[in-house]
Amino acid sequence: MAEHGAHITTASVADDQPSIFEVVAQDSLMTAVRPALQHVVKVLAESNPTHYGFFWRWFDEIFTLLDLLLQQHYLSKTSASFSENFYGLKRIVMGDTHKFQRLASAGLPKKQLWKSIVFLVLLPYLKVKLEKLVSSLREEDEYSIHPPSSHWKRFYRAFLAAYPFVNMAWEGWFLIQQLQYILGKAQHHSPLLRLAGVRLGRLTVQDIQALEHKPAEASIIQHPARSVNERIKSALKKAVGGVALSLSTGLSVGVFFLQFLDWWYSSENQETIKSLTALPTPPPPVHLDYNSVSPLLPKMKTVCPLCRKPRVNDTVLATSGYVFCYRCVFNYVRSHQACPITGYSTEVQHLIKLYSPEN
Repeated sequence: MAEHGAHITTASVADDQPSIFEVVAQDSLMTAVRPALQHVVKVLAESNPTHYGFFWRWFDEIFTLLDLLLQQHYLSKTSASFSENFYGLKRIVMGDTHKFQRLASAGLPKKQLWKSIVFLVLLPYLKVKLEKLVSSLREEDEYSIHPPSSHWKRFYRAFLAAYPFVNMAWEGWFLIQQLQYILGKAQHHSPLLRLAGVRLGRLTVQDIQALEHKPAEASIIQHPARSVNERIKSALKKAVGGVALSLSTGLSVGVFFLQFLDWWYSSENQETIKSLTALPTPPPPVHLDYNSVSPLLPKMKTVCPLCRKPRVNDTVLATSGYVFCYRCVFNYVRSHQACPITGYSTEVQHLIKLYSPEN
């Protein structure tokens, strides 16, 4: 059994092909960076919405722009994405033989470079936006915000019904490709690499030496006097390169910090964390004393306090316990982030739909 499975880690060394463990590790690196940065931005936005709310609202676009700068820098300078370079890998153009392979310091050809950027940056951005759209449509469908007879509702219900199967086919495509890679039947662990016209390989000694000497050679070479346009282009390239270098350095340090957090919050350390961070239980909030004659509350218990009409789609606000129409309280909470009766701070996820026995 060990002989049959030995190719997973050793047999690929001869042809410079990385193991499945290396390629999966580099794939998961950027997947872990995004939610970590998103959590940091969320904390900053909640602490100071005026200054940092913009970054939270446009996080996907800002992250995509920074990711574009980072990946373009690495693909053009090291023939690899940030995570691939972090694990000592490079992208090799399909059809290049071992004898005529380009050095990693030469960067990818333009065609493969832009294909790689599309699959590394643009495709994940579109996937995140699609998942958010599906989540929003499911919420609207669950609480029946759109009229039952609308054509739009029939369309997005069909879309919601088809999406899980499309997503399953997408993930299955990647799984089959990885199984073929493990068994030595494919050169790519991901179909996106095949579409980009590249495969992954390990950095050679010549690649490492060329990458180490490239910054030194660039600093020694002195260019003659150039035109104003050339100087502006050179300054822009240096600025973009500096931003990309700063991002890569910060992410390299951040990766080790993420690994530390992963260890810190692992199940083995939960007891230690609880003992170190245990705090006394805070007292319950003081509820405001609203009597039956309060102008905020209607006299009839079946009437919504906001629209003053019989409630439709009864929904309770978990932070205060008051019941409203779903549409009324959803719009109010989304705009004010507070309970309309008590003023307690609240979020949309605190809405709980109530189902009567008749339904």
